[in-house]
Amino acid sequence: MKLRYLFLALIVLSVTSVFLGVSDITPLDLFSLTEDQAQTLMVSRIPRLLSILIAGMSMSICGLIMQQLSRNKFVSPTTAGTLDSARLGILVSMMIFTSASQFQQMIVAFMFALLGTFIFMRLLEKIRFKDAIFIPLVGLMFGNIISSISTFIAYQNDLIQNMTSWMQGDFSMIMSGNYELMFVSIPILILAFFYANKFTIAGMGEDFSKNLGLNYRQIVNLGLIITALVTASVVLSVGVIPFLGLIIPNIVTIYQGDHLKKSLLHTALLGAVFVLFCDVIGRVIIYPYEIPISLTVGVIGSGVFIYLLLRRKKYGF
Repeated sequence: MKLRYLFLALIVLSVTSVFLGVSDITPLDLFSLTEDQAQTLMVSRIPRLLSILIAGMSMSICGLIMQQLSRNKFVSPTTAGTLDSARLGILVSMMIFTSASQFQQMIVAFMFALLGTFIFMRLLEKIRFKDAIFIPLVGLMFGNIISSISTFIAYQNDLIQNMTSWMQGDFSMIMSGNYELMFVSIPILILAFFYANKFTIAGMGEDFSKNLGLNYRQIVNLGLIITALVTASVVLSVGVIPFLGLIIPNIVTIYQGDHLKKSLLHTALLGAVFVLFCDVIGRVIIYPYEIPISLTVGVIGSGVFIYLLLRRKKYGF
């Protein structure tokens, strides 16, 4: 797939997203915006578009990094307990730090997400039967244990509705002033690009990396920190978006190969295009109401995931 096609799809879907909504705004209105139309664009439509782009790009790249480091194509923040750990961190911050700012909540969520991801990677090292399907199943079970702990704590403290809001990814509530935390992902993703070659080498194994003079443990830890921090900022801002970090890197691998640096831009663009497409679908199906992004991505993503499972032998899983 050529990059120009991804860029074209991104532009078309971005324009569609900006001008799709209950408030009637057309491209021609840009030349003579009323005060209400200008406020709708600046407060709601453009922040929503930016949050979709950042979430799609960042979560897809996180999945690519995790798959590279774990050497398993079915590992992602969804199947490694990262998302569930971040949600538990948000719950804990709501209970203990009741007056915490959004940034402070993100720090707590980041610490929990990092801890959960480290535990999963340790479990991965201890498992001898490293089948492509068995590893993510272990991650899903690990994530369900964390999710059960979160649910129990939430019930005990009458916070179950608050916790449920973090489970359901939704861009409808994104407005200027409550999504800017996601901009933390941008410099982190730039850092990931500069370390892409090292992540690729680390994905070849510890012995191979050390023979090339690479500090294997340091690079793996950096990759996990990037994943945990980005996941925490996205979950705190828009909630959980399932399957994204799992299916997008695999689709890119089919036509682009396994080299992380060559795949990084493709993964970022395809992730943004995919989330934009799912968001537009969710806003059109029951217009003027909309379906949460977690549902549309979950339905389409699960179908793609099943397809990848059926094709795994064909392209080397």
